[in-house]
Amino acid sequence: ILELYPSAPNTVEEQRARWERKRSRTAKELLVTEHRYLEQLDLVVTFFVTILKAKGTLKPAVMETIFGPLESIYSASQVLSLHLERGNLGLGLENFCQKLELYGHYAENFEQANKTLMEQLRKNKSFQRFKKLQETRPQFQGRKLEDLLPLPLQRLHQENSLQLHRVQKLLKGQKIQVLTPGRWYIREGWLLVVPSKGEELKRRMFFLFSDIFISTKPCHPLHLLNSNKFACTAVYPLHQCVVDKVFGHTQSEGGLLSLSFPHKTLLLMSTDQQDINDWHQSLRTAVR
Repeated sequence: ILELYPSAPNTVEEQRARWERKRSRTAKELLVTEHRYLEQLDLVVTFFVTILKAKGTLKPAVMETIFGPLESIYSASQVLSLHLERGNLGLGLENFCQKLELYGHYAENFEQANKTLMEQLRKNKSFQRFKKLQETRPQFQGRKLEDLLPLPLQRLHQENSLQLHRVQKLLKGQKIQVLTPGRWYIREGWLLVVPSKGEELKRRMFFLFSDIFISTKPCHPLHLLNSNKFACTAVYPLHQCVVDKVFGHTQSEGGLLSLSFPHKTLLLMSTDQQDINDWHQSLRTAVR
């Protein structure tokens, strides 16, 4: 084989080297972006959230409405930054994905948060003076609290874009266009497909988005170019999907989900109770 295709090994090695260079460049760019984001978020947490809590200038309920899970978002980004500094790109992003619901909660509440902030600036003179004083600090460089509060929303869109690009690269070929405007990445993971005709269970990797549910299987491990990729086996639109938990309501081991589409019913199983509960919640959220 080496005599017939003398350049093949070099081609594979060169391809892997290109992938590694691209991965390293992406990790460095992400780290720079993360540090810049943390510096700005630190202004809000340090000079507003922490001090306002200590001074009691705003009532706890008002604080919660304006800032929501900002401190938890800040902590999650600190952990991601630490992983990136150590070169653990995959592990860092995987752990960060579990915290994306914090961003979702922040986004859902942002309109009310902004409204409450404006009300407090009109009615609460102490808060008004405090805000004006803090924004004159050199660290703010002319920025205002109103400019910094939308940062997690901007970050949410950036993270979603990153996830869409990552999944697109994981899929073999270009038949499935993951990069679609308005699409949101939700989660991914292994599940067992229960066949309808008594065949063996099939282990599949699933990718869940806000509008579609993609079923894939690993490409052959000896394939020169696609050994680390997944081949798409089916794409299920979610707009007409009905999700039911067949079993797994109790503390038994694992569970079974039923996904009903107009022309097909998909039965998915996991031996992990928490895993099936998480999938059930995620699918119901996506369908809604």
